[in-house]
Amino acid sequence: MSASSRLLCGLAAVVLVPSAMAAQSPSLDKVEQRLRRELAATREAQVAYLETLVNIPSGSLNVEGVRAAGRMMMGTLDSLGFSTRWVDVPAEMKRAGHLVATHTGKAGSPRMLLIGHLDTVFEGPNQRFERTDSIARGAGSNDMKGGDVIILYALKALAATGALADLNVTVVMTGDEEMPGDPLSKAREALLDAAKQSDIALAFEGGSYTEATVGRRSASGWILKVTGKQGHSSGVFRGTYGSIYEAARILDEFRRELASETNLTYNPGTIVGGSDVKYDTTTLSGSLAGKTNIISPITWVQGDLRAMDQAQIARAQAKMQEIVGRNLPGTTAEITFDEGYPPMAVTAGNTALLELYSGASASLGHGALKASDPARRGAGDLSFVAPLIDGLEGLGAIGNGSHSPNESVNLNALHMQTERAAVMLYRLGKRKATEFRRPNAM
Repeated sequence: MSASSRLLCGLAAVVLVPSAMAAQSPSLDKVEQRLRRELAATREAQVAYLETLVNIPSGSLNVEGVRAAGRMMMGTLDSLGFSTRWVDVPAEMKRAGHLVATHTGKAGSPRMLLIGHLDTVFEGPNQRFERTDSIARGAGSNDMKGGDVIILYALKALAATGALADLNVTVVMTGDEEMPGDPLSKAREALLDAAKQSDIALAFEGGSYTEATVGRRSASGWILKVTGKQGHSSGVFRGTYGSIYEAARILDEFRRELASETNLTYNPGTIVGGSDVKYDTTTLSGSLAGKTNIISPITWVQGDLRAMDQAQIARAQAKMQEIVGRNLPGTTAEITFDEGYPPMAVTAGNTALLELYSGASASLGHGALKASDPARRGAGDLSFVAPLIDGLEGLGAIGNGSHSPNESVNLNALHMQTERAAVMLYRLGKRKATEFRRPNAM
């Protein structure tokens, strides 16, 4: 190949892969090398900390358990020079509240909001921490006590190297992410207040070897209540269909008329129907009694709705209302929607944060990162602050079985994710806040 041919090929490569070139970063500087050594030295201590945290039962409705997990983490943050406080929520919400910790650093550097949560989906004796080589299992080992200890040990490494002194960091760990209290506006008031005093947000839900999240769908709920005229089963289809047939019609029409819309899903999670039904819409639990020769008078269905933007949410809700109103003879139905988690729009600022995170990963030898598919990401607390500040999600632990009794975390990946987070925070601290602050922000 001639010299001119080689030059043309080289230019073509630059044109074809600009994003890959942008993801490259200089090699680690002296502070970053010290961060890496510090994290290597505390690797087993981090696992031991995670074990203790996992073994504190802290299901979303376990108020004392969530507070106990919070006290453990507050003690660690206090030792790093953070100012910590516990934010209670109204007692009628039946939730524990939230941990908020603040560290003031150099004026003019970005104010970073780090988001975690203390509650878990499962808890109990069979959910204690168990380790087999590099894999550990237990409630919240991945989602998201694993993410919480990534935050803490990245901050501990930064403190050990002296780099934390310059950083402006607020940590918010909510106590009810898996089952938020009602109303959501009150449940997320502390998080929103912190966001108003921050420039960027980094959330430590489940991570990935190759991706991070710059956009995600909403997550809201709906409740369908269907009633029918009770009678002997021999009379079904003659003037009445009963509540179960009507509920089945509605769900099937949801499927047939809305399933083709991209990034929209609506899942019925529970259904209970019969002649004597008790159903609790808060705990999603109930009981029923009935007979096969009775036309059912009452059926409850409860589910979720996920969409990419507010317009799609409004469109889906209007169509679902229309379908619900096409009642079979002898039946009535009504559907209600809750406010839920808002969508997180993809922004230029979110993408810029991904490039910085990818650069940190590449410098560490862990490879570049790309944006994940927003439709494949569940909702999270970052969505609440997304309308206020730019952010990045997916900086947390890597494992399997989240929201199942078989949840696990990869401990080797836990170390990798902590390295990525520590270098990312250090590099952000050397930038100016004005590079990240939205034009209309204070």
